[in-house]
Amino acid sequence: MSMQQLDSFELNKIFGAILGTCVFAMGLGIVASAIFSQHPPAVPGYDLPAPEEGASAAAPAAVEIVPIAVRMQTADAARGQKAAAKCAACHNFVEGAGSKVGPDLYNIVDRPKGEVQGFGYSAAMKEHAAKGEKWGYEELDHFIANPRSYMKGTIMSFAGVAKPEERADIIAYLRSLSHSPAPLPNP
Repeated sequence: MSMQQLDSFELNKIFGAILGTCVFAMGLGIVASAIFSQHPPAVPGYDLPAPEEGASAAAPAAVEIVPIAVRMQTADAARGQKAAAKCAACHNFVEGAGSKVGPDLYNIVDRPKGEVQGFGYSAAMKEHAAKGEKWGYEELDHFIANPRSYMKGTIMSFAGVAKPEERADIIAYLRSLSHSPAPLPNP
């Protein structure tokens, strides 16, 4: 059908259908807004129930972490080597291999902090090195757990290892990377 063949009655039906569809869609929007309207709360936030009278308000007991000296007695260097694979993207474990993004970790246990020649340490690490600090078992444990928390301003972007046993295994592996491994700490 061409436009010339359509009479005014046919055009009115087409425009009426379009107009009716638009009015119907607008009506649905208005009805939906009324049904699903959101009213802001009188007081912002959530109303939490108050603790019952006589109920203990003490916080749950914190998980006690076994000291690294005790964990090192049962740590496994083979498991630590597997766990340390995530460190290999930034660190070398081979003697004389040099630094990558991070310094070489060969012979790290009991090594002075910031000692790898030619590596660009952060100001935070240089401060620790200037104090004559070493990478002992406690220091490695805390640093591997959360580098940014242990050393504010470090450039190491690793999030850390949460599991204490896994950290002990990694430290046992790092301890094995030496011609004369550092003695185990006394439990």
